[in-house]
Amino acid sequence: MALREEFEKSGNWLFRWRSFLPLALIGLLLLGFKNYHYLFNSHRWDEYWEIFCLGVSFFGLGIRVVTIGATLRGTSGRNTASGQIAAELNTTGMYSIVRHPLYLGNFFIILGISLFMHLWWLTVIVILLFFLYYERILFAEEEFLRRKFGKVFVEWAARTPAFIPRFRNWRPASVPFSWKKVLRREYSGLFGIIVSFMLLEILGDWSITGRLELDRMWIIIFSVGLMLYLLLRTLKKKTLLLKDKN
Repeated sequence: MALREEFEKSGNWLFRWRSFLPLALIGLLLLGFKNYHYLFNSHRWDEYWEIFCLGVSFFGLGIRVVTIGATLRGTSGRNTASGQIAAELNTTGMYSIVRHPLYLGNFFIILGISLFMHLWWLTVIVILLFFLYYERILFAEEEFLRRKFGKVFVEWAARTPAFIPRFRNWRPASVPFSWKKVLRREYSGLFGIIVSFMLLEILGDWSITGRLELDRMWIIIFSVGLMLYLLLRTLKKKTLLLKDKN
C-alpha cells in the first residue's frame, strides 16, 4: 500500500477511536503524580494555577462552541460508521481563519489538563503526542475533502492555515449562531473537562496528604457541572427543545 493510502487509512481508524486518546494519557499523568507538589509549595497558589488551567481548557471548549454554533449539519467532513460525509465545504466563520478549528479547540482542552501538573516535560510530551496522533486524522479528512470538492478545497486550503489561525482572513459565518446546536453537542464535553480536573485535584491532594480531600471550590464546580449535564442530557433525550433545523 502506498504511503498516501496508508496514511489515509490509519487516519480514518484513529478518528473512530479519537475519544480514547485521553485514556492513553492516564499513565503519563499518573507518572507525574510521583513527585507532585503544590505550586510554590502553597495550596492557595496551586488553586490559582488550577483555575488558570481550567480556563485554558474552557478556552478550547469556547473555540469548539464558536465553530459548532455557526455550521450546518453534515458539513466539512464527518466520519461515521460507514465513512466520511460532507454535504458542503465550510469556508466561513471559524473555517475562514483555520481549516481544523475543532481540533484546535481539542488542543487547548488537552493542554489545560496537562498544565495542571506544572511539569514542563509532561506538557511537552502531551503536545508531541497530540500532533503525532492528529496528523494522520487531519491528512485523512483533507484527502476526503480534496476528492469531494476538488478545486474549491484546494483554493480554500491555499489561503487558510491548517492549525494556526490567520485572523485577517475572517469571514462571517454563512448561518446564524445556534445555542441549541451547541448545548446539544457540547454538554458532555463540558462535563468531561470538569470531571478530568476534579479527578486530578483529588489525586494531587491525595499524593501530598495521603488522604482523600475535596476542596470546596471543586465541589461547587463539579456540582454545577453535574446539574448542567443532567439537565441538558434530559432535554436532549426526552424533549425537542434542543432540536435545531440546521
